Amino acid sequence: MDRFRLDPHVKVLNERIVERAKARELDAIVYAPHFVRWPEIRSQAERFSDSELLVIPGREVFTGDWRNRKHVLAMGLSDPVPDFITLEGAMAELERQNAAVLAPHPDFATVSLEAHDLRAHGDQIHGIEVCNMKYLEPHGERSRELAREFDLPSFGSSYAHLPGSVGGVWTGFDQDFETTEEVVAALRDGDPRGVYRRNGAEHRLRCAAEFAHLFYENSWGKIDRLFLSGTEPTHPDHIAYEGRFDDVCVY
Repeated sequence: MDRFRLDPHVKVLNERIVERAKARELDAIVYAPHFVRWPEIRSQAERFSDSELLVIPGREVFTGDWRNRKHVLAMGLSDPVPDFITLEGAMAELERQNAAVLAPHPDFATVSLEAHDLRAHGDQIHGIEVCNMKYLEPHGERSRELAREFDLPSFGSSYAHLPGSVGGVWTGFDQDFETTEEVVAALRDGDPRGVYRRNGAEHRLRCAAEFAHLFYENSWGKIDRLFLSGTEPTHPDHIAYEGRFDDVCVY
């Protein structure tokens, strides 16, 4: 079940990340940064892909407003999807594009899909994250409960915001894939997979560092920089979206 190793949620990408992924014997990673427009994500993924490592472009869409935000991870997009739109609007657009839609870190902190969201949109979601580097054991237990309750495939990722975390948790398939389209189809179709994680003191330290980073990520200083300083590149008011999301925009 560990023939093809995928880390399906990585926030950072550069030469160091690629080297780290290869050292961890990964076959592919999904690059899904926040607040970066789809054409740039796709371009960066193509730039860093090679015969040893497939870099798949992804979008973790920030739905809702700051007080009621829900993250949705999507791959296989054909058109850009902005942040700051309703969850219903995002799910409708992702369904229109036949994207692979995953629920990252469900019921975790204040940035996640909850049980009632999964109940409402479960037929549009293709997997639930049950393990990542930021999880404590109760988080993993809750995610596994949700996966069983809604009969959805599991996946695990590093959820790496720090370079050393890449490949700390991964999803393994028992078949090989050559292209982004094949990996996206496997996720969308619920192909059999296993979830794996590293162990040992170094891994625990990296998990602690990732968990600590969560507090920085949600600091008021960053909120001001990202949300209050002007129109962001992924804001639905941006000219790139041509007003297509005005009816589901929350800001």
